[in-house]
This record gives sequence, C-alpha cells and structure tokens, in this order.
Amino acid sequence: MSIAAAIAVYFVVWWVVLFAVLPFGVSTQEEAGDVTLGTAHSAPARPLLIRKAIATTIVAGILVGALWVAANVYGVTLETLAGVFDLRQ
Repeated sequence: MSIAAAIAVYFVVWWVVLFAVLPFGVSTQEEAGDVTLGTAHSAPARPLLIRKAIATTIVAGILVGALWVAANVYGVTLETLAGVFDLRQ
C-alpha cells in the first residue's frame, strides 16, 4: 500500500468512525433541563466534539494500521479476500 493510498484510506475511515462515534454519550438539552432559547429541545447539551475527534483519530489509526499490516506483511489482497468469501461453491 502506497503512502497516498494509506492517507486516502485513513481519510475515509476517519469520517466513517466519526459518524459512528458521534452519538456516544450525548444527552439532549431537554434531558439536561437547560434548553437555550431559540434552539431545538433535542439539541445536544454537551457534544464533547474534541474528545470524540481524538477518539476517532486513535481508532482510525488502529484500523488503518491493521489494514496496512494485513496488506504489506501478510500479503492480503482483494483477490485473496474474494477467494475467502467465494459463495459459489
């Protein structure tokens, strides 16, 4: 896997993981009992975006690192994966 491919894969994985992590630990303003005037009752009270961005960066790095090891150390390719998941038997 080239550096450019690894960066591209990291970028895609980072966004997918971010959207998976965003709902964790969110409480609405209504649940917190402090609704700001002019906002929806369902708006998050404390979204904790910095913490979620850091967690996303770490998880995406681990996933892309594992993919890099599988591709460069163990020689896993799309062709070998297609052979593993061949359901035409």
